Amino acid sequence: MIALKKEFDRMADRLTHDLRHRGLIQKALGGYYLKRDENKARFNDWAAARQAAAERKWEAVNHLDRHLDQFARAVEARGGTVFWAPDATAARDYILNLARDRGVRSIIKSKTMTSEEIHLNDALAKAGFQVTESDLGEFIVQLRGEAPYHFVFPAMHLTRDEISDLFQRELGTAPTDSPEELTMIARRFMRKLYAAADMGISGANFGIAETGMISITENEGNARLTTALPRIHVALMGIEKVLPKLSDLALFLPMLATAGAGQAMTAYNTLYAGPARPDETDGPREFHLVLLDNGRTRLLADAEQRDALHCIRCGACLNVCPIFKNVGGHTYGSTYQGPIGSVITPHLAGLQPWKHLSFASSLCGACTEACPVNIDIHHHLLQNRRNAVAGKPAWWEKILFLGFAFTMRRPALYNLSGRLARALQPLHRLINNTPLDPLRPWTRSRELPSPPQKSFTQLWTQRHRGPQ
Repeated sequence: MIALKKEFDRMADRLTHDLRHRGLIQKALGGYYLKRDENKARFNDWAAARQAAAERKWEAVNHLDRHLDQFARAVEARGGTVFWAPDATAARDYILNLARDRGVRSIIKSKTMTSEEIHLNDALAKAGFQVTESDLGEFIVQLRGEAPYHFVFPAMHLTRDEISDLFQRELGTAPTDSPEELTMIARRFMRKLYAAADMGISGANFGIAETGMISITENEGNARLTTALPRIHVALMGIEKVLPKLSDLALFLPMLATAGAGQAMTAYNTLYAGPARPDETDGPREFHLVLLDNGRTRLLADAEQRDALHCIRCGACLNVCPIFKNVGGHTYGSTYQGPIGSVITPHLAGLQPWKHLSFASSLCGACTEACPVNIDIHHHLLQNRRNAVAGKPAWWEKILFLGFAFTMRRPALYNLSGRLARALQPLHRLINNTPLDPLRPWTRSRELPSPPQKSFTQLWTQRHRGPQ
């Protein structure tokens, strides 16, 4: 618990002083804002679309039992196998046992944050399976031994030269600074892996209860190859990804593309409907859908924060968050970064070990404003803070809050503390921004404002009762 916070503080302190890193992130997101706003304008009414999306997700999540049952039955009717995974261990074990039972040797994987959540790659590698990420960004960070930096842009923190050096070192290719050539290097390397893989693992952007299909949206086409060429397709999906009707995609696909990547639509939007039929020449022979809970039903039971399950993993809140843009994605130390990650990680992985994420926020509200499904993100961060303090505060937090409560309930003591603060501030200037300054974490980057000559209470009394 303490180690997680210390590591967060250490990395945040280092990266906020790394102007090169901050410049890379700002540059990477610069074009996104322009294209996002351009494509938001294509909607007749973006605000109304957000509200409609929020209402459809509300229907899906608040009747999740019904929609999940319909979805699972429809998948099975199409020849698929459904496994209900209560936690990460059950999901990993199911996929590992399936791979062993079917004699799988190599596995190709398309982009899925849910697999990162359950640490699937590590489990498969330790069991002796060769696992390769087919998404370009995921493939790059896999070669570096890193977790994805961002939901949508896993390698946004790297330059072309760094990627070229990586490919030269790991794949033996010639150096290049051409994005097209770097992409082709990865594609040439990947082609033989698609053909050789026995199992393809994907995520799912949405699951359609009405039809028993999963929807995957992408820009590279790697998910199509990952799911079509191997004889076994395993889809890993969080239970909250269900939508009631196929027609819902008419709203969610363009909203996901616009909010997530600043596109009108992503390049490839595909519906997967189970294994290949007997008369079909391509497609997997087996389709397995792993429906993952892993703490989601606990969040579902929380009426106050349940709408965090509406998240469609677009990454829009990360793109606008001033904290994320300064500390970077890896600093969070969790699968889901940024504002929405700071909301849901304490629910999925435990409030006390991860409570520091909810405190790492300016509460500016930019995340809530950017969210395409109207999740009340910044208020949920505040609610997590409240719950963390109420649940198991540190001893020094108890003392601080008891002292605060004691003072606020006694007007005379409150007024005295204000007078003392005004009297002592000139002394603070002598140690301002030195190691002796108890306020240094705040004052080293800000000026401590001068105290007013009179408190609000004194001004109010003077106005309504006359000079004293």
